[in-house]
Amino acid sequence: MRNKIRGVAALATAAAAVLTLGGAAEARPADWDRCPDGAVCIYPEGRDPETDPSVNPTHVFWSYGAHNLRNQVGHHWVYNNQTGGATANLCTRYNGGGCGEAIPAGVAVYADLTPINSVRLNRP
Repeated sequence: MRNKIRGVAALATAAAAVLTLGGAAEARPADWDRCPDGAVCIYPEGRDPETDPSVNPTHVFWSYGAHNLRNQVGHHWVYNNQTGGATANLCTRYNGGGCGEAIPAGVAVYADLTPINSVRLNRP
């Protein structure tokens, strides 16, 4: 009987831990069209992730600084899903040079990436 009580207590503790972890995961804000919170995402050319649920980002950038692009032409959705007021820029030169206006956190732009050679993520 004593082992049965320990088993039930262990099971109850494990169930409580799962419920607690599950609640924490649900409290996290949802990603925007499969772009993770805290990232900047680029979607495939001419595809709208908001109207086409099968579209996933082709590029996901997490770290601050410049990220060079290759073979990105035509119009793409670029979403700055960073947090805390961090901005992003589309830049015509590699390594973050020749940048256009900052894209505020929480904003998506539909941009021609043909002249764009890098994306720069900026600290708030």
